[in-house]
Amino acid sequence: MARDDTERVFEALDDPDIITVVQVAPAVRTSWAESFNVSREEATPKRMAAALRRLGFDYVFDTSFAADLTVIEEGNELVKRLTNPEGHQWPMFTSCCPGWVRFIKSQFPDLANNLSTVKSPQQMFGAVTKSYFAEKIGVDPHKIFCVSVMPCSSKKSECDLPTLNDACGDRDVDVVITTREFAKMLHTQGMIPQLLPEEEFDSPMGSGSGAALIFGASGGVMDAALRSAYFFLTGKNIDPDAFSAVTVTDGWREATISIPDTGDVRIAIISGLGNARRLVDMIVRGEAAYDFVEIMACPGGCAGGGGQPIVMGSELAGERGELLWRFDRESAIRYSHDNADIKALYDNYLRKPLGEVSHRLLHTDHHAWEMPSRQK
Repeated sequence: MARDDTERVFEALDDPDIITVVQVAPAVRTSWAESFNVSREEATPKRMAAALRRLGFDYVFDTSFAADLTVIEEGNELVKRLTNPEGHQWPMFTSCCPGWVRFIKSQFPDLANNLSTVKSPQQMFGAVTKSYFAEKIGVDPHKIFCVSVMPCSSKKSECDLPTLNDACGDRDVDVVITTREFAKMLHTQGMIPQLLPEEEFDSPMGSGSGAALIFGASGGVMDAALRSAYFFLTGKNIDPDAFSAVTVTDGWREATISIPDTGDVRIAIISGLGNARRLVDMIVRGEAAYDFVEIMACPGGCAGGGGQPIVMGSELAGERGELLWRFDRESAIRYSHDNADIKALYDNYLRKPLGEVSHRLLHTDHHAWEMPSRQK
């Protein structure tokens, strides 16, 4: 069962000495007002931002910003592996999904080294909030209370990991509420989403590319990372829709992507832990070989996450995911490396991808924490 953390959030919102910062994951925008019977055309991301301000948050940001940041770090990590393949375990696994990370650590611990070392977008956001953003607005980071609105119940356990406190010693993310809990908070305040004005996210961590938005759909992390990795390797942008043919729709998809002067990159996209087990078993037995693998624990990815609204008799992950792909197609910026706010973050604070500051704030050691042991 996922615990309810809404009271902790209300207490922080009511404390005048606390600066409340909230981030909202890409998939939440597809479902946040479903329990109000509001159409997706009316339940816009900008009305969602307005709803969060009406709840009392001081700063309202978009996790898409951190998703773009994840792409820069993970894309460069992939490039580093591809250009220096010796000494690495293959394939490189994505590490955004905490359910998947816990699965690989518990079921196939010898493959934990295959995980990308980058933190999830949620945790990157928390670390940057309590370092870069705190410095930018001139406040003590210990006074910041960072809240995540996530489509995922496993994010609650992720933010509790004792190793994710790199910014100032406190937890980088203080509390996670699910999409359902967010809707519950809106209901308790009597909000009517379709009557809210449309408002922008705050700056500078409210911007995100189309590539960031598709993080919430299965195949999106892979697609976004390949767009930027291709640029890092060739100096040119590939057609942002070039990888759409490998978007996962049935839980398992694989392909070979050719990158000039690099060669063929074998990829796989997996949705659901049943498929993940079959794929990893094949890798262990030597029956399959890949360079880069994206795995999401929930069928359909975060759009179908365990914290999303539940509609009895219906599975809406596909419909929600397609909305994210549409948002990407309609975005003015479709590459993470073209996000001007991300460029400014590196220019003014992080300095460079995979650098000293980036490694401290944005990467993690998957071996630094243990899975809970079953009592005998």
